[in-house]
Amino acid sequence: MSLMAQAPMLLADGATALKTAEGTATTLGVFSSEVLGTAVLLLLGAGVCAAVTLPKSAARNNEWLLIAFGWAMAVFAAVYVSAPSGAHLNPAVTIGLFVAGNDFAPGVAPTVGNMFVYFAGEFLGAFIGAWLAYLAYKKLFDEAEPGSTLGVFSTGPAVRSYGWNVVTEAIATFVLVGFVVASGLTPSGLGPLGVSLVVLAIGISLGTPTGYAINPARDLAPRVAHALMPIKGKGSSNWAYAWVPVVGPIIGGVLAALIVPAMLAI
Repeated sequence: MSLMAQAPMLLADGATALKTAEGTATTLGVFSSEVLGTAVLLLLGAGVCAAVTLPKSAARNNEWLLIAFGWAMAVFAAVYVSAPSGAHLNPAVTIGLFVAGNDFAPGVAPTVGNMFVYFAGEFLGAFIGAWLAYLAYKKLFDEAEPGSTLGVFSTGPAVRSYGWNVVTEAIATFVLVGFVVASGLTPSGLGPLGVSLVVLAIGISLGTPTGYAINPARDLAPRVAHALMPIKGKGSSNWAYAWVPVVGPIIGGVLAALIVPAMLAI
């Protein structure tokens, strides 16, 4: 009997490669869920940025409120499609839950090994989502003004001041991860809506100084994708700033995980 034929016999009744017999996600299930969810997040999020940036787009120059609502709805959709993994979609959330000692998802313990599975899924998904957004807008990218496309995929500051840019990203991410740690990121009910409304609030109120990455994968993986895309006259991927949307959200996530449970006694 071949190994392929034997494989189903090795799984418990009702189990698959993606879930256990109890219905919780396996390691592969967690990875796949985070890849899919983060890809949807970046496809829709980068998509709304492309819509307001690129020439011949009907949404061009509608700017900040449309971007804020677009990203919030991207989070809403992404949380639902990545429910099996708890829909982290964000290494800062994963780190925050790890520091707080919360399960990553039902039946998924907050271990170092599992944390890196989440990181891998989040970064790969963000990379794929950025490419899908590029493909969806390919003909509009062909007519983009030189040096105007990085903002579709990654963030940048209104005023470059690395220390203060880190502070802004840390504060904004503190709000997001604090909400997740306090409320739980649920795959049903008000969980997805709650997270998307928090992201909307962050975008409207705290987003303009740095573009509110609040997510290392959301910024770094699409920045790498931008560097590889065959966009005519795309210009720099601004690597000098690339560390800020990674370090700031991690700091904010860790602080939220330490402070919020202590203050709420949870």
